[in-house]
Amino acid sequence: AGTGGVNGTPGVNGTPGSHGTPRTGEGAAAPAAGGPAPAGTRATARSRRFPSVTQDTARPEGAGRAIPGAVSTPARQWPVLSVLAATAVGLLTTAMGHPRVGCLVIGIALIGAAVLRRALPSVGMLAVRSRFTDMVTYGVLGVAITLLALVMEPKPVLHLPFLETAVRFTVR
Repeated sequence: AGTGGVNGTPGVNGTPGSHGTPRTGEGAAAPAAGGPAPAGTRATARSRRFPSVTQDTARPEGAGRAIPGAVSTPARQWPVLSVLAATAVGLLTTAMGHPRVGCLVIGIALIGAAVLRRALPSVGMLAVRSRFTDMVTYGVLGVAITLLALVMEPKPVLHLPFLETAVRFTVR
């Protein structure tokens, strides 16, 4: 039957040899040259095609380490840490009574995240989805927050004529 799983451990069901049908190269005898495969074995070639049914979640492109593994973990994740630090500064600034400046810092941090996602080949945990989706998400949110900070009352920096009409129509 078999001697067990990998390195002498029990198979799938806890019994020796219950780890399924062996494949060529996994302890099964390789077929003789020109002859049929031994009974109970099946030779399967590994396909390079993406499987129709996946078993796990694929890592997003560019999700590798931003710096090689010999460096400490915080240093390897500097892109996401820089965006989080800038966002924390923006939140603290808002909490201290300067909402326009705080929202501008948060918006610029998100725009910076979009730029980092585009410019760097590997950004660590800043990569959540595909590169394009991350860039669009970070960019749209960053621009929206920045624009909201610029039209914030009192004394808006940016005057949008349709905004006054929209507010009057919805609120008043």
